[in-house]
Amino acid sequence: MRKKTIKIKKTMTIEQVLALDENVVPIFLGFGLHCLGCPMSRGESLEEACFVHGVDVDLLVEKLNEYFAQK
Repeated sequence: MRKKTIKIKKTMTIEQVLALDENVVPIFLGFGLHCLGCPMSRGESLEEACFVHGVDVDLLVEKLNEYFAQK
């Protein structure tokens, strides 16, 4: 049986991604997104958080999806 790969989208919140697997924390930290416990991480999309912090959302989503593809 083939396992289903999780697909991260830039419309998801940091909280939603962390709920899938907390082991992605180093990826967020590597992009300078240290706001993982911030109340805004519950309501802001990845795209919004990246915009505020000057991070390339497409690259972040790519790295997150690479991580989940290897699980």
